[in-house]
Amino acid sequence: MIYCVEDDESIQSLELYTLISAGFEARGFACGDSFLRALRTEKPELVILDVMLPGKNGVELLRELKSSSDTWGIPVIMATAKGAEYDKIQSLDLGADDYLVKPFGMMEMVSRVKAVLRRCRPRQERNVLAAGGLTMDLEEHTVIMDGQRLTFTFKEFELLRLFLTHPGTAFTREQLLSAVWGVDYAGETRTVDVHIKTLRQKLGAYGAMIETVRSVGYRWEGKP
Repeated sequence: MIYCVEDDESIQSLELYTLISAGFEARGFACGDSFLRALRTEKPELVILDVMLPGKNGVELLRELKSSSDTWGIPVIMATAKGAEYDKIQSLDLGADDYLVKPFGMMEMVSRVKAVLRRCRPRQERNVLAAGGLTMDLEEHTVIMDGQRLTFTFKEFELLRLFLTHPGTAFTREQLLSAVWGVDYAGETRTVDVHIKTLRQKLGAYGAMIETVRSVGYRWEGKP
């Protein structure tokens, strides 16, 4: 479970959508009080904590987290404003594990979350996704199809990961752009179509499992 403490509703919604699309469970909080109440009943794996919040700011909340024996070990990524050098330094000094500078891309956020979790928790059983004779190792960043290793670009890999973690879910082109390219990507939805085409070609018979949903986008469904 990832907790996102962010008072801007649109930013929080994007963070939650991206994290869930990346395979995480996530909850959002608009202020420190609701976040602290939630901590009493469930401890998250990681917290993304905005510095500028109503009431207690993010630095104050970080200080509380790191001073309590119940929560000091929870990894925290701080979200700071561009140019707020003091906030970054203060957060790191108080025990923050990383920071994001606003405005940041959603895929950068996911990458930093994964990196912090790798550093801060014991190595667990390898995370592998599978569909028939297709296996995707998220730790090694490899894809094996019927015993043969395939080569993908980063975007193709992320598209395939998104499909395999959400089989049967129809994604619009805009949703795929946001999840894989990031909120600040300025490209057109045609970019998605081009990447889907090359992904299908590389997957061979398994490419047929990426179905086109008319007037919507794409989904992973069916058998090769």
